[in-house]
Amino acid sequence: QRQDKSTSEEYRQAVNKPAGYSLQKQRSFLAFGFSAGGGSRRESHVNVNVTPTSHDLASDTPEIRKYKKRFNSEILCAALWGVNLLIGTETGLMLLDRSGQGKVYQLISRRRFQQMEVLEGQNILVTVSGKKNRVRVYYLSWLKSKILRTDGVSDQVERRNGWINVGDLQGAVHFRIVKYERIKFLVIALKDSIEIYAWAPKPYHKFMAFKTFGELTYRPLLVDLTVEEGTRLKVIYGSADGFHAVDLDSASVYDIYLPKHTQGPISPHCIVALPNSNGMQLLLCYDNEGVYVNTYGKVSKNIVLQWGEMPTSVAYIGTGQIMGWGNKAIEIRSVETGHLDGVFMHKKAQRLKFLCERNDKVFFSSAKGGSSCQIYFMTLNKPGMANW
Repeated sequence: QRQDKSTSEEYRQAVNKPAGYSLQKQRSFLAFGFSAGGGSRRESHVNVNVTPTSHDLASDTPEIRKYKKRFNSEILCAALWGVNLLIGTETGLMLLDRSGQGKVYQLISRRRFQQMEVLEGQNILVTVSGKKNRVRVYYLSWLKSKILRTDGVSDQVERRNGWINVGDLQGAVHFRIVKYERIKFLVIALKDSIEIYAWAPKPYHKFMAFKTFGELTYRPLLVDLTVEEGTRLKVIYGSADGFHAVDLDSASVYDIYLPKHTQGPISPHCIVALPNSNGMQLLLCYDNEGVYVNTYGKVSKNIVLQWGEMPTSVAYIGTGQIMGWGNKAIEIRSVETGHLDGVFMHKKAQRLKFLCERNDKVFFSSAKGGSSCQIYFMTLNKPGMANW
C-alpha cells in the first residue's frame, strides 16, 4: 500500500492538538512526540531562529533553526567542512561561515554541484558536478586559498589547477565513500555500471581504479558498500525496480529485494546497514516505506517502516534514527523498529530536501519557491528524544 498514511492512528496520535491551540507567526514548525512511557503526549513550540548561535538553551525537544541567507538558485547538496557548510547549487559552490556572522563566500561559479562529501584527512572535496556529471575532486587547501585570497599553495598540482577528475567518468548518478580497514573506497553509480575506486595516499594522492561492474540489468540510482563480518565487501544498490547486491570477490550480481506490490518504477531513497549487525542487516527505504532484509535478500524483521506520507528525502542520522521529509511534516523514526519518535508539522505545506548530517546535527533546505530557498539546521538532542 502506497497511499498517504498521514491519517493513520499512529500519525494522528503524534500530531493530536488540544483545542484552542494557536500558531505564532514567527514559528514555521510544531513538534510532537511521545513520552518515554508512551503515556501522555507533550506538545512544544519549535523556534526557528534566523541567527543560530553556538550556545543553546538546555532542552529535550529538538530545535529547528533557519539561516537568514536566501539562495537564488536551487540548493542541491551540502557538506560540513569543520564547522562550516559547503553548499552546492545549480550554479556554483559556496561556503557558509557558521563560526561567525553567517557570511557566504562564493568559491566556484557557473558549475552545477549535484553531490559532495568532504574528506578532511585527505584534503579533498569529492563532487559530482558539471554539465556532464563528472566525479571531480577539489583540494580543500585550494578552496581555502580562494576564501583567504592567497596563492601560497604548496602542491604544484594544486597551484596549477586546484582539482582533478576521477578517471574519465561522465554521467555519475550517485557516489558513496566507505572506509574499510585503512582504505577509503569510492563507489560510483553510472548509467548502467558501478565503478569502485580506492584512495591512494602520497605520492599519488588520488583515487585509483579498483573494480568495475558493467552492463548491469538494473540501472543503479543509489549505491552503498557494506563490509560483512569485517571481511566480505558487497555493493548494495537501488534501482527503479528494487535493490540488488554485487559480491566484490565473485562479481556475482543478485537481487535482494524486488517489491511485488508496486505498480511501475519505485524511488529508492536510502540504504542503511543496521548498527551492530556486522554489515549483514539492512533497512532499504523506497517510496513511502522501508523493509528489513539481510545482504542475501532474506527478510530479517517482519516489520514494514511506513512513512505518514511520500517523503521527498530520507536519511539515516548518527543518532540511530531515520528521518523522512514530507510536504506536511518531518518524521523521525527509530532505525531498528520503524517506531515514530516524533513529528515536526509544517505550518504550511513545503518541499524540503535533506543536505547532510553529523552526529545529532542535521541540515536541510527548502525547495526554490518563488525566487529563493533557505537552509535549515536541526539539533536532535538524542538523550532527551524519549521524553519529548
